[in-house]
Amino acid sequence: MDARIKFRHLQTFLEVARQRSVGKAADALAITQPAVTRTVRELEDILAVPLFEREGRGIRISHFGEIFLKHAGESLAAVQRGMDSVAQALKSEGPPVRIGTLPTASATFMPGAVAQFLASGTGSQVTIASGENRALLGSLRLGELDLVVGRLAAPEVMTGLFFEPLYTEEVVLVVRASHPLLARRNFTLNALASFIVLMPPSGAVIRPFVDRLFLTNGIPELPRMIETVSDSFGRAFVARNDAVWIISRGVVADELSSGRLVALDIDTSETRGAVGLTTRDGIEPSASLSLMMQAIRDHVSARQGRF
Repeated sequence: MDARIKFRHLQTFLEVARQRSVGKAADALAITQPAVTRTVRELEDILAVPLFEREGRGIRISHFGEIFLKHAGESLAAVQRGMDSVAQALKSEGPPVRIGTLPTASATFMPGAVAQFLASGTGSQVTIASGENRALLGSLRLGELDLVVGRLAAPEVMTGLFFEPLYTEEVVLVVRASHPLLARRNFTLNALASFIVLMPPSGAVIRPFVDRLFLTNGIPELPRMIETVSDSFGRAFVARNDAVWIISRGVVADELSSGRLVALDIDTSETRGAVGLTTRDGIEPSASLSLMMQAIRDHVSARQGRF
């Protein structure tokens, strides 16, 4: 490797690529914005190509940046695996299994899959992280996570990553059993304008599907909207208010089955998307991670028809 490229170059480049912002990258790295800018420019000078381009008031990764991203991520991930291996050797434990999950997985098959994995007795420490899909995939690329369980992301976010589909699910619009919309027949999405609507935030992986659903039905925006990724808040809010919650079906599968929540009779088939396992491309999973992935497959298979 070119001796001029240092660890800080890779770390800073990956953080700017993840945050798509020099300022946010500086905050995450606990350094100044000028230091971030200077480090990125040093790396661009070494590579003799631009890694980022201006886009409106922000920045986006360039074509050359996309090419370099995969390899830079692999480098930092390899260092992280090396540190983990040393720590494991000292403790005589199995390798850690660090998983990022979206609400659909957390609310359905992941508890059973983790219990099955722990019963296998590998001695591996399990860490479950949650957050927006883009942030989880960024952590996966950096080696901070070993696996992300959730929806397939947009192609530009999947650089250097591999997706294994498990099943497909759609977004549903759910309300409490006493909601006034349930007494109406043949209503359209325009009726939602009279109610508070809980929406996935702009960074959520299902948000583009929801936006497209509304645009194809001629609804540019809703007057009263709350953006949230909290399924606990969503459950509590719709239970106490005549609100409409837009959420992946799997997150509320148990509530729909029990009748605590009811899905509105609206065709949302165009929001259907693949849910599965995302790992770093070209990286062989550890024996512990392979066991965890198989446990997830087993529990997804057991729940087929309930998503």
